[in-house]
Amino acid sequence: MRLGILFSGQGAQKPGMGCDLLADETFSKTLEQASEAAELDIVKLLKSENGELNQTRYVQPALAAFSLGIWRMLQRDLPKLPAAGMVGLSLGEYPALMAAESLAIDAGFALLKDRGQYMQTAADKVASTLAAVIDSDVEQVEKICAQLPDVWVANYNSPRQLVIGGTQTGIKEAVERLNANQAAKRVIKLNVSGAFHTPLFDGARQQMKARLRDVEFSQPKVPVISNTIVAPFQAEETAAILERQLAAPTHFGQDLQYLIDHQKIEGTLEIGPGKTLSKFAKQVDAGLTREHIETRLDYENFVKEHAQWS
Repeated sequence: MRLGILFSGQGAQKPGMGCDLLADETFSKTLEQASEAAELDIVKLLKSENGELNQTRYVQPALAAFSLGIWRMLQRDLPKLPAAGMVGLSLGEYPALMAAESLAIDAGFALLKDRGQYMQTAADKVASTLAAVIDSDVEQVEKICAQLPDVWVANYNSPRQLVIGGTQTGIKEAVERLNANQAAKRVIKLNVSGAFHTPLFDGARQQMKARLRDVEFSQPKVPVISNTIVAPFQAEETAAILERQLAAPTHFGQDLQYLIDHQKIEGTLEIGPGKTLSKFAKQVDAGLTREHIETRLDYENFVKEHAQWS
């Protein structure tokens, strides 16, 4: 068995996520380290008792810490886990790079704090949003987006799902045109704070370009496939790719296909809230086995079932 490890992106977060794992020493220490590096109380963010997880600047370090905490537990309990490659959806690329030892944990969470703030500022500047487009004619969707001045394809998630992003008014117009042209089976407006991965985030991209000059990357010990270029991150190119990633479309479905074709994965393990990435994996290749860890019970069952990797 060769596994592709999938790290959740922004939008998967849930209030209270990870709180049942706090009793685990490795998980708890990971959150402490992330909190110190980001100068934030990550446990408080995970609880989200005052809606903290509704804000981009808090979601990013919190979700990454949650995913990385579970990964470090797996390293402790299943050191022979056959991880053949990793993919994270957008934000999920950061815990993936930390898990692959390309990005140091302290530097990673300090960077995520700033990334989240840059994106929050951009989201507050222009009212924008995203909409999922299900079972679409891709060329027609791209053509309709190209006809509008402030709408773009933001995510190519799977063979069955695209996400478009733009201004609130632009997305409203795009949805009407998609429906009028029967370009998709369904179009669903998403409850997000911004049109991530579109040119509306060019300002945040420029801030990241300057910020990334101070960050060092090593060659990943496990291949991590970039959403932006659909190829493994190389140490010397990582900063430039992460800068571009903010304002360019993601290609998660193609990343999964890359892992199938080049890393010969036979199954996926999704780490994070919900099973969205596992659903995309099924749409890419229904023959992949799909497993998921979100809760302590999920974790205990996974470790028990795969004791051969201990």
